[in-house]
Amino acid sequence: MGLRESKKQETRQLISDCATRLFIDQGFERTTIAEIATAARVAKKTVTNYFPRKEDLALDHFDVFTQGLGRAVAERAPDEAPLTALARTFRAALLAHDPVVGFTGHAFARMVADSPTLTARLRELHDQREEALAQALTAAMPTSDGDGSAPSIAPRAAAALIAAGDRLLFRRIQELTLAGHDDHHIEATLLPEADHLRTLLAGALGGDPATW
Repeated sequence: MGLRESKKQETRQLISDCATRLFIDQGFERTTIAEIATAARVAKKTVTNYFPRKEDLALDHFDVFTQGLGRAVAERAPDEAPLTALARTFRAALLAHDPVVGFTGHAFARMVADSPTLTARLRELHDQREEALAQALTAAMPTSDGDGSAPSIAPRAAAALIAAGDRLLFRRIQELTLAGHDDHHIEATLLPEADHLRTLLAGALGGDPATW
């Protein structure tokens, strides 16, 4: 990364950090772009250049989030089944207490839960996450129903089921966070629940967890 790009990344992170502090202190809807610019000591236009949508100042890892499931499938080992790769990736994120799977801390989780705007944006991001997964599964699975005449619905059906499970686990982590449990308790709770969900998904998808 060159000096110019490094400086841009630092500015972006500074703006995001200042915005998050203000959102948590004042609430998302009550915080203005002008206040964020003042806190970050940049022009208001600089804030909007880096973050065209106010929501993305709070949910600033949206690219990593929306592409996460699809990337796990696309970058899996040649002999690794998609569901196995997804389960492995989730488990690693769970053990790392990664914000992408829902570990955000109580104050941030409360800020999102209290904001209708952020709640709606999070639903959009989950939809985009499902779409990216569907595209990856389509590339990984047969694309026709056998005669080459029609796209198979299987990848999109699989993506819908897997994404529903992913949303459930994300929501579960947020609920436990808001209930006051620490990350280690949440991890211990989610490990068996995620394994059970994976078994259910494998059954629904027509295979066992080790081979689907």
